[in-house]
Amino acid sequence: MTRTAAKDKTGSAVPAISVLVVAYQSGPTLDLCLKALAAQTWTDFEVVVVDNGSTDGAPQAAARAFPDWQHVAAGENLGFAGGVNLAANLARGRWIALINPDAYAESDWLEELLAGTEAFPAVRCFGSRQLMDENPDLLDGLGDVMSISGIPYRGGYRNPDPGLTSPGEAFSACGGAMLMERDLFLKLGGLDERLFCYCEDVDLGYRLRLIGEPTIILPKAVVRHEGSAASGGPRSDFAVFHGTRNRLWVFVKNTPPLLFWLSLPLHIAATAVLFARDISRGEAGAPWRGIWAAFAGMDTALAMRREAQATRRVSSWAVARAMSWSPLDLFQRRVVIRPVRPSPPVAP
Repeated sequence: MTRTAAKDKTGSAVPAISVLVVAYQSGPTLDLCLKALAAQTWTDFEVVVVDNGSTDGAPQAAARAFPDWQHVAAGENLGFAGGVNLAANLARGRWIALINPDAYAESDWLEELLAGTEAFPAVRCFGSRQLMDENPDLLDGLGDVMSISGIPYRGGYRNPDPGLTSPGEAFSACGGAMLMERDLFLKLGGLDERLFCYCEDVDLGYRLRLIGEPTIILPKAVVRHEGSAASGGPRSDFAVFHGTRNRLWVFVKNTPPLLFWLSLPLHIAATAVLFARDISRGEAGAPWRGIWAAFAGMDTALAMRREAQATRRVSSWAVARAMSWSPLDLFQRRVVIRPVRPSPPVAP
């Protein structure tokens, strides 16, 4: 792949891609992540590493090991959302690639992402194939799915990799390994820092849906992911609390009016089923606190809703078409990738 180098206003060359890594208590995974980036076959990129107030020394070690990359100390834990926004404002590339510090990119990851931008020149957001690091035969995710009940999930999580090779359209891209046009990211206000972490990438993808911007998954762009290494695992109290609260807020914030009232009973029912599952596991505390926090902060969620709905340019039907309508998809965490289709019509 050949490409003419871009230049900034001063005439200096700027990279095609800015890779953004937010580190918080990442330990040895950060070094592995950065070594995988250093081995990329596509070399026209920069890396911005944001240290979210880590005390484990990993970001400092990374700064010594990779001195040519940009290393920024946030001074406190800004959450994934705040850390990414800080990095995006410092980035210089046309494209920003987000990757978790516990995700390890295959050597052609960036090359495959850039190939996707050339194959789909009108598309401005792309996702990757994520495999479980401990067992690459299993998916960590192949695009994010939004069910018609308003419950999001990572497509194919811990299911066998189906071996898809053709690009397709998903509801949204997982923020653990994605590519997005930087100007569009900034125009949308970046990630919503009120969410702090968990579901902030689904929220971003939903806001793209509201303005008629599709997300394409590029299965040949592959990373291996350990998953929630800094937060104690996917079932930690921290992860479950924020995931539960933010799932409710994202539903309230982004669901278009007609679709909101049609899907609200389904959302309540699905939330009840998920909570019953948590009770059966003896894990009711964190999800209950998340539900309580979501309702206690409903003023915040409604303010977020006013902001998001003011940008909406497509109909409820256009959004619903991008969702999964099968309950089995949700409860079996099935991959939902559809053929690429034209942009939806603008709402009246």
